[in-house]
Amino acid sequence: QVQLVESGGGLVQPGGSLRLSCVASGSVSSIIYMGWYRQALGKQRELVAHFTSGGSALYPDSVKGRFTISRDNAKNTVYLQMNSLIPEDTAVYYCNSVPPTIRWGQGTQVTVSS
Repeated sequence: QVQLVESGGGLVQPGGSLRLSCVASGSVSSIIYMGWYRQALGKQRELVAHFTSGGSALYPDSVKGRFTISRDNAKNTVYLQMNSLIPEDTAVYYCNSVPPTIRWGQGTQVTVSS
């Protein structure tokens, strides 16, 4: 069974950048629709980036132009580059398939604050 481990979160000032990593214990190269989700305190989990069948990526308007998802299948790793961070990006970030079929990892906390 695939297990997911997210890392790379932390405290960053508004306008700053972070790069999140998600390492899978098993191969996820066959899972086309991998994505990144986030859950802010008191809110529902939302999808913030995911791959499409054509190899491109989709983002909601709230992060478009600021977040970039990428993957390294040889390392079973999915990344999320986050730039121009704003306080509203504060949340726990998770990776999973889209729709989510893998057991959730522990996530990584991202806090954007001055």
